[in-house]
Amino acid sequence: MALASVIWLLVGLALLGLEGLGAEFDGLLEAAVAALVVSALSALLPWPPLLQVVAFAVLSGLGLLALRGWERRSRERSIPASGHSQRAAVISGFEGTAEGRVRWQGQSWAATNLETSRTLQPGSAVTVMGRDGNRLQVLPDAAPGELPGESGH
Repeated sequence: MALASVIWLLVGLALLGLEGLGAEFDGLLEAAVAALVVSALSALLPWPPLLQVVAFAVLSGLGLLALRGWERRSRERSIPASGHSQRAAVISGFEGTAEGRVRWQGQSWAATNLETSRTLQPGSAVTVMGRDGNRLQVLPDAAPGELPGESGH
């Protein structure tokens, strides 16, 4: 049964590697953790491969459900109001789509343009209107290309 634990270890490490390389599949990290747990358990317990696969599937599913619950709770948090915290700058994306990246409070965030009729160019200013999980909801500013406080005043 040592071979089974090594196989599960390799599966877990491969999934962690994919996650580290930026693969964006829902449940990838949870599956990696589940594979590592099954690897440890299969090293300790002599259980059949079918039971290992079932344990992997159950642990992955429970991890994904826990993540979805956490995401729902995190959506309820509001963005703190502050003079400059409501402004962001477009970094990339938004070409032909409502999704892109903005720099807000010194960090890069995924964002959705709520006014899809206006194209957002890199460097343009947007107003952060809210958050949906870890994705900001933004609207283009009236004067594109300039963030407040950057006009030299």
